[in-house]
Amino acid sequence: MSLADLTAIELLSKYRDGSLSPVEVIEDVLARIEELEPRICATYALDPDGARAAARESERRWRDGSAGRLDGVPTTVKENIATRGTPVPQGTAATELVPATEDAPAAARLREAGAVIICKTTMPEYGMLSSGVSTFHHLTRNPWDLSKTAGGSSAGAAAAAAAGYGPLHIGTDIGGSIRLPAGWCGVVGIKPTHGRVAVGNPYPGRAIGPLARTAADAALALSVMSGYDPRDHTSLPPIDDTYTEDLTVQGLRVALLLDAGLGLPVDPEVTKAVSSAAAVLEKGGAIVEPIEPIITREMLDGLDRFWRVRSAADIAALPEDRRAKVLPEIRQWVSTAGDLSSFDVFHGYSQMGAMAAAVTQVFRSYDVILSPVAPITAFRAELAYPTDDPSKPFEHIAFTVPYNMSAHPATTVNVGWSASGLPIGAQLAVPHHQDLTALALAAYLDTERRDWPTT
Repeated sequence: MSLADLTAIELLSKYRDGSLSPVEVIEDVLARIEELEPRICATYALDPDGARAAARESERRWRDGSAGRLDGVPTTVKENIATRGTPVPQGTAATELVPATEDAPAAARLREAGAVIICKTTMPEYGMLSSGVSTFHHLTRNPWDLSKTAGGSSAGAAAAAAAGYGPLHIGTDIGGSIRLPAGWCGVVGIKPTHGRVAVGNPYPGRAIGPLARTAADAALALSVMSGYDPRDHTSLPPIDDTYTEDLTVQGLRVALLLDAGLGLPVDPEVTKAVSSAAAVLEKGGAIVEPIEPIITREMLDGLDRFWRVRSAADIAALPEDRRAKVLPEIRQWVSTAGDLSSFDVFHGYSQMGAMAAAVTQVFRSYDVILSPVAPITAFRAELAYPTDDPSKPFEHIAFTVPYNMSAHPATTVNVGWSASGLPIGAQLAVPHHQDLTALALAAYLDTERRDWPTT
């Protein structure tokens, strides 16, 4: 196995006993990136010299006994999470490239813990697509099949995780932007409880969380990033629940949601894979019961209208020359915002609360909600939306978006493969503040360590 394929847990163990140095590891990771990046296009602002310098500093800290919790672990950060000195283009050519003056809270916590940030990762236009289509970045592709999307908006993070650009990758999620690409790339990704990781510029539904190839690595990264930061008035104290790989599911009440009730129909291969995951839990003693759809068409369409107006306002504030650089599909999506009344917009806003209430009602009877991450496997890379229709942009997020609105943690784990060799992810949503429990459940389902083919 290449050093680039070692988990964060394994690296830290080897650094601790002196059998491996961060300097050796960073060279292997950079070689992997050099080999695969021309095809995958997952990185932004790659800084090999800076990464090597950080690895040397980490090696020194391990020698003198001052190493942090992630010291020497290669890590990537999504480009919309500010890192000092690097512009934040938000996936669009319409953004003025002004270097960030400070690290966002999550990036600051990673640096304090000694993580080696090797690069930022790509995202689509304003993070409003579940693909890698961007007017600023090269098109990010799925390492398992280069003709397919890696998903979005944490496109580069998921592709980098699957390709072995080191073990830890940090993304953001407002409607599924960690979980969708994680599911389509076959990795673990968690949207934590809202406020678990301070975002710096909070708004309803937005969360920051890790993507990794193991649940244990994701749990470690999440615990490091968690905690209050005064730049985010919604942020919470440090995480205090427990991650364990000795989890028992005996008596666990599992709601099995195989039909979202709206949006794209669920592919039979997806249904089969998620049903198999349910069978694993049932065999372990869990009580699995099918449930009816949680959200309604009114809820999803209302959210679409509200987001459409919000995005239209942001784009309208741009100078005309920059507005013209916005991806045509996004401009088409917001073009109808002016046709909506104030009542339409308020009703759309109210649907966030309606979704939250609907999810919370399910958790009165169940400990976990198991569902597909997405109704389909990864679609064609060049498409902005799986529908290829800007008027129907959210037909694939009915399984993921409810937990953004309800603030519940939800994680993904790979539970199967399509006949064409594409990953199929399951989603595990749990009550508030049980973030590490969600990851422990993911580890329970991922009982056999996969051999990851060379991409």
